[in-house]
Amino acid sequence: MSSTELPLDVKLMALATQLLLGAFVLLSLGALGTWAVRHPAWALKGISVHGDVTHQSAVGLRAHLGTRMKTQFSASFLTLDLQQVRELFEQAPWVRKAVVQREFPNRLRVTLEEHQAVAWWGQSGSGQLVNSQGEVFEASPDDSDALPELAGPKEESAHILALYQRLRPELERFELNLERLELTERGSWRARLDSGAVMELGRGSPDELLARLHRFTATLAQLTQRYPTALQSVDLRYPNGYALRMRGVTTLAEPPKNTPAKPKR
Repeated sequence: MSSTELPLDVKLMALATQLLLGAFVLLSLGALGTWAVRHPAWALKGISVHGDVTHQSAVGLRAHLGTRMKTQFSASFLTLDLQQVRELFEQAPWVRKAVVQREFPNRLRVTLEEHQAVAWWGQSGSGQLVNSQGEVFEASPDDSDALPELAGPKEESAHILALYQRLRPELERFELNLERLELTERGSWRARLDSGAVMELGRGSPDELLARLHRFTATLAQLTQRYPTALQSVDLRYPNGYALRMRGVTTLAEPPKNTPAKPKR
């Protein structure tokens, strides 16, 4: 039995035919896939919003997203970039976090987590708030009268909130309301009560600052009995005492060490 080898040109033609057929099949599948993806059946039909929506409304979200929403959502349901949609929603006021999911065949489910405002950042009415995680965000609260003020370097906002939450209960024991807590540029802490009294806390760890405050509050009852006028200011930066100023009265409890004596006349 003899075998005849095909000529080289015939082999090349067969190979070319197979390659062309394969390319045709791939192009056909690609065209079919593109047609299927762009088919009206896969057009986005709606978005449902769930979760924390106290400060959200359909009208408000549409106004915020505007033309960006129309451009983004004009894509097919299958090709929609969920990451970009999430970022659009997280740029809306009060939205801290958004989770976007596809709901077949043609809807999106968006779950929102809102900021929980606990304080103003900077001055009251500044438009910047601090949430319960110590993060600064921009929004306008519905009820701003009850919010304290926190101030300092923005990267220290969580640290400032944590200290405020430790100092406030100690003051509330004596019916003193902590209205403002500030970390100055020099790293020193300053507090203000709702009565307008200013408290210089100085530098140190939260435990050290709380100990200084406790040293003051431990004698507060005696001071208010002796000096019934309103508290004006208190300086807790002394190592073993504090400087106190009442309206109309000034007293110094144990001056700081190495303080030069006043010259005699």
